[in-house]
Amino acid sequence: PMPRPFCRRRVAGRPAASIFKPIRIPVSELDEVVVTLDEFEAIRLADLEGLYQEKAAGTMNVSRPTFSRIVESAHRKIADALVHGKAIRMEGGPVRLGAPRCCRLHDRRIKGFEPEEGTR
Repeated sequence: PMPRPFCRRRVAGRPAASIFKPIRIPVSELDEVVVTLDEFEAIRLADLEGLYQEKAAGTMNVSRPTFSRIVESAHRKIADALVHGKAIRMEGGPVRLGAPRCCRLHDRRIKGFEPEEGTR
């Protein structure tokens, strides 16, 4: 059987800083944990904005179980970095920044979504 088509996850934008690290230690001397942009967005929606998972999942254009897995992965990575003194790098992931469409399969406008300036 063919695998299910993959839709990119919608994120509002990039983080203000792409790396967080312990002070007084050069990043070149630290182990790193990579938090993908979809994980960053899940943390932003759930923990900062306080959205329920169902609403946050809809915002990212993923199912609630997928959102749960994304946020759980992000929590685990951030905890690892905090407990073990690692740098956190935020980059990459299966995302579309401020995109009005989720993928070629669903090449249609997403109801209620306004793209960021300059992304049309």
